[in-house]
Amino acid sequence: MTNHFSHSLSTSRRRLQVQIRIGLLLSCVLWTLASDLSAADPESDAAVKRTRKQVKMLDDLYKTAVVLITQHYVTEDSDLPAGTAAKALFAAMKQKGWHEVRLVDATGDPLNDENSPKDSFEKKSIAKLLAGETWIEEVVKKDKKRHLRVTTAVPVVLEKCTMCHENYKNLPKGKAIGGLSYTVPIE
Repeated sequence: MTNHFSHSLSTSRRRLQVQIRIGLLLSCVLWTLASDLSAADPESDAAVKRTRKQVKMLDDLYKTAVVLITQHYVTEDSDLPAGTAAKALFAAMKQKGWHEVRLVDATGDPLNDENSPKDSFEKKSIAKLLAGETWIEEVVKKDKKRHLRVTTAVPVVLEKCTMCHENYKNLPKGKAIGGLSYTVPIE
């Protein structure tokens, strides 16, 4: 009888161990599914919200810098254009591994071919900017890591802009002539 009792106890323990393992496995599966769902919804993903806020700050910083450079340091067409200075700043940020940002043309006639939209996100974004949107975003995987892609509108805001870009003279004020295209790691 002792053998039967110990065998029954041993069987119960094994069942309990199997049930615990199944429970742990199900918990892991549910946790993974929940993580994937929150990652699929940028509005509820805290990391995406933080990155979006960072892009908004960077966008204000870069656009303010271009306006200030243009207002205070561009006085004749031989001066360094603010857009060229901004592109040097963008390159420094990329080289240091912070993020990528590009100036992208929306007129269809860029001064430099390097400013043409490069990929489907930028092409889609430019079409939306021309339709009146000012912020386009998408979460993507790049090098096995999530990134926030954002394009923001760049309108003509100063009369001085037409010193270097005569083709902007007849455009309505506030019309997007391009965009800043960001690729920022989500951390």
